Amino acid sequence: MHTPIRGLRSFCIAAKCLSFKHAAEQLFLTPSAVSHQIKQLEEQLGFELFQRHTRAIELTNAGKQFHLAMQPILNELESTILSFTNNRPNQTITIAMPEFFASELFIPKLSSWTKEHPNIDLQLETLKTADKLMSNTDLSIVLSKGVPNTGVAKELFPLRYAPACNKKLYRQWVNHGFDALNHVPLILHQARPWSWHQWADKVNIHNFDPKQIIQFDTMFGVARAAQQGMGIALIPLPISKAWFAEQLLIKLFDQELTTNDKYYLIQHETVTSDNALALFSSWITNNFKA
Repeated sequence: MHTPIRGLRSFCIAAKCLSFKHAAEQLFLTPSAVSHQIKQLEEQLGFELFQRHTRAIELTNAGKQFHLAMQPILNELESTILSFTNNRPNQTITIAMPEFFASELFIPKLSSWTKEHPNIDLQLETLKTADKLMSNTDLSIVLSKGVPNTGVAKELFPLRYAPACNKKLYRQWVNHGFDALNHVPLILHQARPWSWHQWADKVNIHNFDPKQIIQFDTMFGVARAAQQGMGIALIPLPISKAWFAEQLLIKLFDQELTTNDKYYLIQHETVTSDNALALFSSWITNNFKA
């Protein structure tokens, strides 16, 4: 015997309210559909469950006994289904990115994603060096001079650098022009040791001879040193826009160094097509694309 679950559920609800109409409203069906399901169930059982009157229905003796037997079984079935639905493990997406990108751009916007998708867990791996690639994650955000040749890469935005310092140094040197570069230490990331010279070439500074150059192995170190007044730093944009908005750093010169470096979102080839991953990739592209 293949007894449809929906017929049993329709019967139990109708048995409680003694109305095909009210049962239909609870089940989002028509009264005739409920009546048809119960009629099929009666034919399978071989006896009537209801006595049908012009404007009412009532349970037969056999219907009362059947309802008493079936209602606990249906309750347990629905409870079991609900339990497995609620306890279904969340899907986890792993993503790797440079730590400065994560703290200054990604994390400040992440709450909008987590609120909209509470059933998707995220695992974030931050990388000290921007060119390191984490192929064991679902996604990576990397800084590269060309389109990465691994996975599926989507361009986000190019990187540029602006000379900046704290308020005290700014007030001290803002009226001295480029002469400040000969008296104040210049700060940069060790991954771009010639970036100050490249900037000087772009703005046509002849005989560029900095007093001192200080290199850090993290962009955190570069930005923090400039904020503390150690010197003038080449600060990456648009990643560091919060530092300027809060006036922790101020542009000493308007001229910027535009590079060939761009940030890319990479979905690795080993990752199969997935709705959650596609949603997350789309969210990143929409929020961090130039």
